[in-house]
Amino acid sequence: MIAKIGRSENLYGALAYNNLKIEKENGQILFANKIIETANGQYTVAQLAQSFAPYLLANRNTEKHTLHISLNPDPNDTVSDDKFREMAQQYMREMGYGEQPFIVFKHTDIDRSHIHIVSVCVDENGKKISDKFEKMRSMNVCRELEKQHHLIPATDKERQQNDKVFRPVNYKAGDVKSQIASVVRHLPNYYQFQTLGEYNALLSLFNITTEKVEGELHGKAQQGLLYIPLNEKGERAGHPFKASLFGKSAGLAGLELHFAKCKTALKDHPTKQTLKSAVTIALQTTSDEQAFKKQLGEQGINVVVRRNDTGRIYGMTFIDHNSKKVWNGSRLAKELSANVFNDYWNNNIKPNIKEPDELKPKTTRTNYADLPTEEPHHLFDFINTDKNEDGLVEALGGLLIPEAQGEDYEEQDFANRMKKKRKRKRGH
Repeated sequence: MIAKIGRSENLYGALAYNNLKIEKENGQILFANKIIETANGQYTVAQLAQSFAPYLLANRNTEKHTLHISLNPDPNDTVSDDKFREMAQQYMREMGYGEQPFIVFKHTDIDRSHIHIVSVCVDENGKKISDKFEKMRSMNVCRELEKQHHLIPATDKERQQNDKVFRPVNYKAGDVKSQIASVVRHLPNYYQFQTLGEYNALLSLFNITTEKVEGELHGKAQQGLLYIPLNEKGERAGHPFKASLFGKSAGLAGLELHFAKCKTALKDHPTKQTLKSAVTIALQTTSDEQAFKKQLGEQGINVVVRRNDTGRIYGMTFIDHNSKKVWNGSRLAKELSANVFNDYWNNNIKPNIKEPDELKPKTTRTNYADLPTEEPHHLFDFINTDKNEDGLVEALGGLLIPEAQGEDYEEQDFANRMKKKRKRKRGH
């Protein structure tokens, strides 16, 4: 089992993200510790936040006071709701947060069963709860939970990390062809997209783009694809490579088959509505592109904006790393087309979109509108939201593919560094 611990300064954002899953019937509250009860057992974000208010008011000087933790068993583990409740309580107790108010959410919108826990890391007196050796302690708790509940150990797999991580192409590092191959040979196996434009938006996160080429061979018209590396500004940074170098799935014919399959699979898919709601909320609650991207980045959603030479926005693409699906804005909803964003961000014409239910009641906005936007959530630490100078393309810092979810490379790497540190000390 892998535990991911995120810290931020935006309690509302963490609660809203999880409550949105419940609103769209893709999640549920499994357990609530020291949370004010409601008459019907259902909660709004504002009602959940009330239980944390005394802790935040007492907070002395801890900036990132909100905890957003996910516990992720191996995809092959079968974990009941009762077992999840027990594991969540034990994990929080062992990590020193057992007496804190916290809420355990179960997400059901992807195949891999997992839970999220939202809490605060300052006690009722406003003092920060110690996080010393947090990663090592978390790793030890996870190993103990695996033994107690007969889960597949995260350290049992034998394949190496580098074989399972997609990373952005670094044209300065050399061997660009192999770097591109490691992405394009496998990306269609994990992500769904319906057009070449959506595919290019996804590739741009890895510093890659494709171009169609047309020609004539023996009197017959021919079409193909070229894969081109990009630099940190989204500009060409090397010579192109023919798609045939990367296998059939990377070629135009193979991709067109993928487009057709995805079009069928994504028709009326429930995750479309969840993403649409998240994007609409972000559009309603932010005033510029940077804040919009930041808010969605907290939820594991990348935004790729395409502009022409005059700065006009002509393309908006949303990449949901939770469901591994890519959506063009206009395909997601007419009111989320590129023209809407161009009018808002370039011409200051605010879109006339009905306020989503997730933003009601008004007390929610009044109490928490002044909270600063949180940093990209560590739960989605495979997303590196450092942008190019022009701010158009965001890059991934490495994306763990689904089969690797049972392996905790981050924790193992930490343990290895500690071992090396101890050896150096003994050497001295």
